[in-house]
Amino acid sequence: MENKQNPLISIITPAYNAERFISQTIESALRQTYTNWEMILVDDRSTDKTVEYIKNYQQQDDRIKLIELEENSGSAVARNTAMEAAKGQYFAFLDSDDLWTPEKLEKQLRFMQKKDIAFSFTKYAIVQEDGTLTKSVTSAPQYVDYDSLMKHCVIGCLTVMLDTAKIGRVEMVNIRTRQDYALWLTLTKQGFPAYGLPEVLAKYRLVENSISSNKLKAAKQNWYVYRHVEKQSLLKSIWYFSHYALINIRNLFLRKIKR
Repeated sequence: MENKQNPLISIITPAYNAERFISQTIESALRQTYTNWEMILVDDRSTDKTVEYIKNYQQQDDRIKLIELEENSGSAVARNTAMEAAKGQYFAFLDSDDLWTPEKLEKQLRFMQKKDIAFSFTKYAIVQEDGTLTKSVTSAPQYVDYDSLMKHCVIGCLTVMLDTAKIGRVEMVNIRTRQDYALWLTLTKQGFPAYGLPEVLAKYRLVENSISSNKLKAAKQNWYVYRHVEKQSLLKSIWYFSHYALINIRNLFLRKIKR
């Protein structure tokens, strides 16, 4: 019988050619002070030693699960595959090159239980590819609704935790990038606003040549989300995109100053 005070948390981790970082990511899960979790890693047909490394950890800890996709399908399919297999009441997202602080799950779960909420996120620090901390730390507003999220996504996927007992079935739209953003929009539109826990509980790694590091592609994908996923009118899409562009230009400028 599931312990209501200490429910199972399913960690959702897509992986593709992640041999450089996957061990550090898994280790950050293993170091969690909250121990009632399962980590479901879905390999998206890696061509390096990602699967080998994951299997080594499987032999050490049976909370670590591995699913291997038959063909390369993208992170949306990988995350959805993990969520379909997940047995936890809560879902937490951790990509294969990112890291959590040891108290991440424990603090965030207690935060959600105390406030009786379905959707939460935290601050995160940005680190260089080698793990060196930068001076950049994101914000975590107390409350984020659909309209504010359309203007600017302050929610880092690596910080999100969802209570599926409240939300129900969770699935990401099958697009190559920004599928997490599209899900946050869907949830807030359905009446599940996101609540921010203003503590740095995760580290986002800047990986050179990654999909998420390409600002132009990210901008194009945001526009796609506005027009084709959210089906906004042309004028509304321009309105939201102007906010997105201005905020990102400002943030880029501030990061350069901090460096």
